[in-house]
Amino acid sequence: MDEVFVGIDVAKDHCDIAVLPQGLKERFKNDEEGHDAAASFVAPFHPVRIVVEATGGYEMGIVRTLALASLPVVVANPRQVRDFARATGRLAKTDAIDAGVIALFAKAIRPEIRPLPEEDITRLRALIARRRQIVEMIVMEKNRMARSMELARNDIRNHIYFLTESLKKIDKEISRDIRKSSLWKENETILMSAPGIGPAITCTLIASLPELGTLSRRKIASLVGVAPFNRDSGKFKGKKSIWGGRTHVRAILYMGALSAVRFNPIIKAFYRRLLDSGKDPKLALTACMRKLLTILNAMMKNRTTWIEATA
Repeated sequence: MDEVFVGIDVAKDHCDIAVLPQGLKERFKNDEEGHDAAASFVAPFHPVRIVVEATGGYEMGIVRTLALASLPVVVANPRQVRDFARATGRLAKTDAIDAGVIALFAKAIRPEIRPLPEEDITRLRALIARRRQIVEMIVMEKNRMARSMELARNDIRNHIYFLTESLKKIDKEISRDIRKSSLWKENETILMSAPGIGPAITCTLIASLPELGTLSRRKIASLVGVAPFNRDSGKFKGKKSIWGGRTHVRAILYMGALSAVRFNPIIKAFYRRLLDSGKDPKLALTACMRKLLTILNAMMKNRTTWIEATA
């Protein structure tokens, strides 16, 4: 019997589903009733993979329903799906990705089924995303302050104060949410034992990288986007670079590496060796990000703190 693969294209108001090799296509509303109907439609096919394209949060309802139904659902990065479709000649530059293309991606690539966020971790992700937005707004307002007339500066100061207070409230909510779960609390203790890893980095890793500790060092590096990729074409040999992955996780890991090269003895020594060998500082810092992630991954896998892991 042929294996079955399902692709789901999620929009704000509806979910389009394609089933291979049957070639079936159905549309369901993107609400609780529609999600239940979609799960009932898909389940009898006993699919090997159900791939849902990430669409900025609109996909979370259908993903949660499928996961609760014990169906093999995976959330895929839209760029990975588009790159696959272009490489196989199934998608022109301006074409939209549809459920059929996602189903083909599921069949050809068979992305690994990863831990999915529960309702609490979905809330935590939303809080962290909002925190990131507030921090960005504070930075923008501070930049405006320097080039604004005095008339506008008082209003900007008031807005910065309001944003700063909002940031404090969100930080308290994030901390409270983490401490509600004994597992999250244990994860927080493990991660924050590493010099250079503070509360903001820890919260982001817990909420946005639940795979930490469950994958190999190469897979976790690729997932975050700190694994180097060749840029070769024919005889041309380009420089290796990092790309893709979870951008917001990589950004927060970069901040962690900046702190670690100053305060973490292992990462600091590693960074110094790279510089002494002639490595470009930016490339050396990227290597430190990767090493730090590898150590954190091992700590989470073995459930050990930094001291125990490096003893």
